[in-house]
Amino acid sequence: MSPGDLPRLICRRGALEELSADACSAFWETREPVSFREVETGLPPQQPTRVWTAWDDVELRVLFHAKDTHIHATLTERDAPLYTEEVVEIFIDPAGDGESYFEIEVNPLNAVLDLVLRRNRSGYKKDFAWRCEGLRTFVHRGPDAWSAELAIPFSSISAASPRPGDEWRVNFTRIDRPLGKPRELSAWSATGSANFHVPPRFGVLEFR
Repeated sequence: MSPGDLPRLICRRGALEELSADACSAFWETREPVSFREVETGLPPQQPTRVWTAWDDVELRVLFHAKDTHIHATLTERDAPLYTEEVVEIFIDPAGDGESYFEIEVNPLNAVLDLVLRRNRSGYKKDFAWRCEGLRTFVHRGPDAWSAELAIPFSSISAASPRPGDEWRVNFTRIDRPLGKPRELSAWSATGSANFHVPPRFGVLEFR
């Protein structure tokens, strides 16, 4: 389930700090980010995004930092269709078998959309009733960028916390809508199409 052309990210264990969404914090400066690519071409996107990861016994921590010349979001309710505006997203398949995976979205107003997708005969069925219990998020907006930090409890997405050496299939994605220009879809693992829902193209997150 881990083709050689998929990106791999080492997620290092350590003592986690409070959510700050600050890529310049002493905590996040000790960790190496990865950059996004345009989903269809694999080329650098017009508006760059970087993502960092960390973990402890309780949760997976993810930080997005998105350059943005026109930050656009109006939706504030839980499970609103955030994907119709600007958003960053996480896709997580702990089992790595493609039978089901979780999706969590956060927009520049710190609104959250979370769901689980399960394979059926026609593809995948979306279950919007699912809640990522204990999820915490924090967003910071600047003049030309925004950041979102998520704390995802392992108990909400897996039967047990990972152990060093475990590998999960994940992808980190972004929908950007520049003013007066077509939307831009970018991801850590490019999918080869204008679609994030391509589980075989999820990258590999290795816990260390």
